[in-house]
Amino acid sequence: MEISLRRVAQMLGEAEKLVITGHIHPDGDSLGSMLALYAPLAAQGKQVTLLLDDELPAVYRFLPGAELIRRPAGPVAADLLVVLDASDADRIAGVDAAVRATVLNIDHHISNTKFADFWYIDSQAAATGEIVLELLHLMKIPVTADMATNLYTAIATDCGFFRYANATATTLRHAADLMDSGAQPHIIAEQLETKPLDSIMTLRSVLDSLEIHAGGRIAAVTVEFENGGDSAADTTEGYINYPRNIEGVEIAIMFKPEGDGATRVSFRSRRCDVSRLALAFGGGGHARAAGCTVASGLAAAKKEVLRAAERLLAESGL
Repeated sequence: MEISLRRVAQMLGEAEKLVITGHIHPDGDSLGSMLALYAPLAAQGKQVTLLLDDELPAVYRFLPGAELIRRPAGPVAADLLVVLDASDADRIAGVDAAVRATVLNIDHHISNTKFADFWYIDSQAAATGEIVLELLHLMKIPVTADMATNLYTAIATDCGFFRYANATATTLRHAADLMDSGAQPHIIAEQLETKPLDSIMTLRSVLDSLEIHAGGRIAAVTVEFENGGDSAADTTEGYINYPRNIEGVEIAIMFKPEGDGATRVSFRSRRCDVSRLALAFGGGGHARAAGCTVASGLAAAKKEVLRAAERLLAESGL
């Protein structure tokens, strides 16, 4: 059932035992939103658990409260399961099975499948962090410096530090409010931009893998790790910007083989709605940034995805 933000606040106020989760392959928006919502609810004396069925990327371990997030290890009793920044049940993986509770979904993805019992979706928001900030204001909860750090990270990372088309005047006002509450953009940026050496070395091989298709309108790169390792796996998010920034490229694609024989695929675009492309493979996202996991190896996944990307270009008249 679709509900208002005021009803979301009411549900959070009424619940005593809550589980907060986000999507697998967690990003700054998912994690920052989880942590920012956790803090005030826990401070009210509620029993709040942070669950995530995935590893916490090293680049986000600086976020205040990140050490509280754990993986599901058995059934968890709760009144309410709050799912943040996830567009379908598959995106929360094992948490869905571990928690038997009413499901409340707060999200901003246009591809949301409305899988929850109750949902609040604002596809105009640049990030779920924007919705959480508005929710805190509605609940008259003061934003602490730690909450501001988490929410600034959530918002800034999901709009490319205010460079992407989803950043609005409201987004910038939210960022200013968070700075007033104690967020320090230069420190957050320093944390996010510092990379381990193996990440830089991996980037070299990623650039060597660059492929150009469809007369220069599609550019693709592949992330593969030597000796089967993936020590840089959580620091590859920005690699897709390299093919995206090539002159004439409409769709950028990054392929990353996963350990189970599947292939993780990320999409970026200038004018195409790549959420349609991701949805075709069981994923989702935004018009200009989306992703999916293809249940086949790298060679087969490349062939399928590149063929679908070319069809999307043709359908889009590009």
